[in-house]
Amino acid sequence: MNRFMRTAAFAATMAFTVSGTAFAQGEPIKIGSFLAVTGQGAFLGDPSKKVLEHFIEEKNAMGGVLGRQIELVLYDSRTDAKEAVNFVRRLTTQDKVDVIIGGNTTGETMAVIPFVEQAGIPFVSLGGGSVIIDPVKPLVFKTVHTDRISVQSILDHAKSLGQSKVAVLSGSGGFDQSCRTNLLDLVQDYGIEILADEQHGSGDTDMTAQMTNIRRVAPDLMIYCGFGAPSSIVAKNHKQLIADIPLYMTVGAASRDFINGADGAAEGVFVTGSAVMVAEMLADDDPQAAVSQAFITSYRAAFGEEPSSFAGHAYDALLVVLDAIERAGSVDPEALRSAIEGTDGLAGITGIYKMNATDHMGLGPQSLILTKVENGRFIPAGR
Repeated sequence: MNRFMRTAAFAATMAFTVSGTAFAQGEPIKIGSFLAVTGQGAFLGDPSKKVLEHFIEEKNAMGGVLGRQIELVLYDSRTDAKEAVNFVRRLTTQDKVDVIIGGNTTGETMAVIPFVEQAGIPFVSLGGGSVIIDPVKPLVFKTVHTDRISVQSILDHAKSLGQSKVAVLSGSGGFDQSCRTNLLDLVQDYGIEILADEQHGSGDTDMTAQMTNIRRVAPDLMIYCGFGAPSSIVAKNHKQLIADIPLYMTVGAASRDFINGADGAAEGVFVTGSAVMVAEMLADDDPQAAVSQAFITSYRAAFGEEPSSFAGHAYDALLVVLDAIERAGSVDPEALRSAIEGTDGLAGITGIYKMNATDHMGLGPQSLILTKVENGRFIPAGR
């Protein structure tokens, strides 16, 4: 059995606090988590919760890690940065967890970092903003492609097609604005000109005004920096008003929820994402093929639905943490931090992780897959 198959099963049985029942040796290894199970980011947090609970349960059934069972202590932050801070304080001071996985959004993640650093506990974030790991913070890691890599992938594709004029639409959230900032920073390197820089507010349900402004300047392509329900709204308004202008979206739209919510308007939209979106179309010798297909099979059997890229992010975080615990031989904070930083060649859903002291994500642009929506499904558009 390869390393992935050994680390691909984990465990939990309750909604928010889960304990192993028959510890093989010593006290359980405690993994803390705060996730946006409800609220605006529920489409991120709900699959993350399912993944942590289901695969920790499997791992415990296989004997746990280092001969110890795994205890998951999980709280619903309700997509609220203040709640996230409260729960991280609880996880570190009362629950005494060994490591934290969580922070579905960039805003929640950035809010808790000072408290994680104060506690001295390794933290693996599920947020997308590049600001999470740039600059490097000793205890903070992430398993999600950054918005910057997403933007680079889109610009590479645009350049290959001879497109040189772009319009950008972004939301007001932390991920949205980080994506926009990176786009503005990168376009000059590609010889691309931004003709329109439009934004929408939190809770907006119509972007007609922004689309009208974009139509007026006639760009070669449009990039949306945002995530969640607004992505579907953007796709609908785009189809109504400027369908002839190619629309690109980042990892924030990498789920079936985007396609379903767009009611057919997602057709033809380019979305940056991970192997889980196109696992059945990957070549047999692709190192992510077996990992992704095994994950999808287990997730489908457990929940009767297709996993999103967001589910894959949580799965990869768990892979990284348990792989590091096994290599460190303990959950001593510094030993575990050093082992996570030393992750080298670990195949996950989002890519092949190779971290070091200056890179706490360990994924390059080549790990990201540009997809296109055709006939209601994601297909590879180039890699």
